Amino acid sequence: MATIHLTLAPLLLLLAAIFLSTEVTAQPAAPAPGPTGPINITAILEKGGQFVTFIRLLNTTQIGSQINIQINSSSEGMTVFAPTDNAFQNLKPGALNKLSPDDQVKLILYHVSPKFYTMDDLLSVSNPVRTQATGRDGGAVYGLNFTGQGNQVNVSTGVIETRVSNALRKERPLAVYVVDMVLLPEEMFGDRKKISPVAPAPKSKSPAVSDDSSDDSSKKAAVPSQKSGSGEMKAGLGFGLGFILLCLKFIV
Repeated sequence: MATIHLTLAPLLLLLAAIFLSTEVTAQPAAPAPGPTGPINITAILEKGGQFVTFIRLLNTTQIGSQINIQINSSSEGMTVFAPTDNAFQNLKPGALNKLSPDDQVKLILYHVSPKFYTMDDLLSVSNPVRTQATGRDGGAVYGLNFTGQGNQVNVSTGVIETRVSNALRKERPLAVYVVDMVLLPEEMFGDRKKISPVAPAPKSKSPAVSDDSSDDSSKKAAVPSQKSGSGEMKAGLGFGLGFILLCLKFIV
């Protein structure tokens, strides 16, 4: 029995060494990543640091809350074009204050597209691109037009054109791009009265109304004809009288 225990001792020591090494080298499994918090457009803009006016308008019109709700429940995603504070300062003084509350809502909705677009998507998208303001004003288009090449993308509203610059966020389902000008929709700020005035029809002269100058000219034209007729009559009488006297002379 002692011999058996002595032969098993090296094997037991080997198994113990393997067990201890496994305990030392094994690492605990990394915890699974927790769920990310909901997307918040205001937090994204605040991190950008130059969108105080745009944030204020998002809050006063309550569009910011609508974006947060829709972006976390929509499968299409959204794209926001965020004007900088300098962009709002470049507007005419009092331009925003002159807008009615409903027009302010449409202006901010015009900066939001109900679909997620990458920069490459904007280069190949079919114009005009719908915005959240599309259809609110009697079915008006309120669309954006995109052009460009390479890494440069330009956006046009029909009133202004500016460049789409760096992205504050570009991961689905929300893209937020910086623009250096406020996007002014043509439906609100364009000249919608581009109809040429109809030229007035020329006044026609009434046939019953006579022109004094024409009457004078007709009278003047009639006078020579009368004189010509009397001259011809006198010449005819003179010729006839001479012929009669000549005949009487031969008779005598």
